Amino acid sequence: MEQKIGHYSFIGGVIIAIVLGLASDAIGANAVWLVSLLVLLGLVVGYLNVTGKETKEFLLVATVLVIVSSMAPGALERLTIGQVGVYLQNVLGQIMAFVVPATLVVALKEIWVMGQNPE
Repeated sequence: MEQKIGHYSFIGGVIIAIVLGLASDAIGANAVWLVSLLVLLGLVVGYLNVTGKETKEFLLVATVLVIVSSMAPGALERLTIGQVGVYLQNVLGQIMAFVVPATLVVALKEIWVMGQNPE
């Protein structure tokens, strides 16, 4: 049951992040509530979805995402085809709202495991 909750949280989080990034202007005041939902889903995913052997790979991928999203605004400003750059930047920002809490939970779980098994 926990695996299904984590799985659906991940799928829901990615979908909400993409929709919110693309339609944040149209969503308006509900955007704050949806970003809070993304953070909550990220916490659930980090706690339920990422297991022991997936931890290092997840943390590596999450680190790459954080680095790319921090560098993206400069690169995306150059996309002048309509509002493509703005939309991509918004989507990346919402994905970070989802991924960063999951990364925090996974990293804390890994630190806990490392502290339990001193070698």
